[in-house]
Amino acid sequence: MIPEPLDFKGLHTYSVHDRHSKVTVEDFARPLHAGMSVRQLLQSLPGQLAGRDFPELVQRIAEAHRNGKPVIVGMGAHVIKVGLNPVLIDLMRRGIITAIGLNGAGIIHDAEIAMVGRTSEEVADVLGAGAFGAARETGEVLNGAICRGAEKNIGLGEAVGEVLLEQEFPYNEQSILAQARKMDIPVTVHVAVGTDIIHIHPGADGSAIGQTSHHDFRIFCSLVADLEGGVYLNIGSAVLLPEVFLKALTVVRNLGHQVRNLTTANFDFIRHYRPATNVVHRPTLEGGRGFNFTGHHELMIPLLGAALLDALADETAGAER
Repeated sequence: MIPEPLDFKGLHTYSVHDRHSKVTVEDFARPLHAGMSVRQLLQSLPGQLAGRDFPELVQRIAEAHRNGKPVIVGMGAHVIKVGLNPVLIDLMRRGIITAIGLNGAGIIHDAEIAMVGRTSEEVADVLGAGAFGAARETGEVLNGAICRGAEKNIGLGEAVGEVLLEQEFPYNEQSILAQARKMDIPVTVHVAVGTDIIHIHPGADGSAIGQTSHHDFRIFCSLVADLEGGVYLNIGSAVLLPEVFLKALTVVRNLGHQVRNLTTANFDFIRHYRPATNVVHRPTLEGGRGFNFTGHHELMIPLLGAALLDALADETAGAER
């Protein structure tokens, strides 16, 4: 049988004036106008969700930089492939980004940019013929650099940066590895053997890859040991760098380093489990703050950089006044 419709006459109500509300007109966005500065744009954002969190992250990074604290970026290769090297190199030159961690694919795309000014082959076009990843120069330059790095007992990132500079490749100015080496900024490379095209080349040496990458992991741990009051940004790495960061954090805490009050943030165009857990949430359980932003790198990272420069310029102008 179909029941009778429920009678709502006895429903208890209350005044909307007495109710707590999560959204008020005070949180609304402000109208935009032509010629706005980035700082003005951020001030016009609604005070909700990312509109509240993004300006806070910008201020936290600016404060860390002002206090001489590290700002470390761990990133996937996609960040390089969408053309963001100039933005990151500029922030390195300004002393804002103090260190970078890459996965193995990062050195491939960065080195190809340095060598020929282009990268990222169309996999579907060459996979059927077994030609994917078979570019001779890429394998020779990078595997040679890694083997030499093992002989010199240095890290993988430093070794590749050295070789790029020595070879005087035409696009070294656009290379994170080359410019970081020139500026003595550490770039650590964290490799999963078998994931990168250079591992299929005849010059690949598993012992050298493991030695130089492990050397870089130890350097990365030293960087994380000084992260109290600093910032760690994970940009476009869904698995490898979040895992590396979490292991480094537990190592340094185990060894007695005080790393509790830190700021972390994850930027990616899809929300993944590991960055949210290993970068945003777990590391800040005992202090600091974690942020998670979803959006295209080619939009979000230039916006972050511009907002940061505006914040720092505003502070400088205020100090001068």
